[in-house]
Amino acid sequence: MDLREPRGAVEAEEPFRLHALPIALTILLGLGISFLSFSTIEFLKLVVRLPERPEMPWVGYYYFHIVEFVYALVVIAFLKLGRRGEFGLRYPDGESYVGDAIRWGLLFGIVMTAIDFAPQLIAMHRPDQPYPLTPLNIAGWFSYQGVFVGLSEEVFFRGLLVSYLTQRLPGRVTFRGLTMNGAGVVVAVLYALSYSESFLSRALPIALGQMLYAFALGLFFAYWYEKSRSLLAPIIGHNVSAAVEQVLIFAMVVAFR
Repeated sequence: MDLREPRGAVEAEEPFRLHALPIALTILLGLGISFLSFSTIEFLKLVVRLPERPEMPWVGYYYFHIVEFVYALVVIAFLKLGRRGEFGLRYPDGESYVGDAIRWGLLFGIVMTAIDFAPQLIAMHRPDQPYPLTPLNIAGWFSYQGVFVGLSEEVFFRGLLVSYLTQRLPGRVTFRGLTMNGAGVVVAVLYALSYSESFLSRALPIALGQMLYAFALGLFFAYWYEKSRSLLAPIIGHNVSAAVEQVLIFAMVVAFR
């Protein structure tokens, strides 16, 4: 993948300038949807008693991401009424970047596993979280990690937040001949910060590593979205990296005691 643009094209682009208000509104939009999603699930638990499986945490993850996905689509539909912006819900224009997404997803899946489970890999010990090797649990994890999480998070972060911020804060960031929309870089930072809760439960080096790979992934996802004008490559790259990590997790469960 080559992020370099012809020199004339880069110079003709408006440089990206930080402005507090659009970024603050983007943060509030993201936090608002996340809070509303969490509140909706807690309300549903009281009303319809959603089934929970502590030994299968992917069930709870599904609940949150389904609700978040629906709210993101609702906001996108609302914003499209007032502005003719693009939100990535389309087939790619020209190059799809799917091949890049698969290759980088495979690599990042390995990197993510090495960072997330560094203590277990060093000690050759099973992951602390329960991963029962039952057909239901295996199918649930792979359907979540390999199919749904990319769809949900990319519609939310790239489709909604990057598009929203790009409309209000256009301009490009250039570093040593590499260029992309500044909004994509800002949302990559926000995406990395969404991993900050790891500081409460993980060792400092692991928590920092998670934020670094999340930031790098956010840049790739935003670039593919910008170039193809579609969420297809970001969704595939996201799902591939998560699925590879899940494969390696189950491999550790089988190999380690």
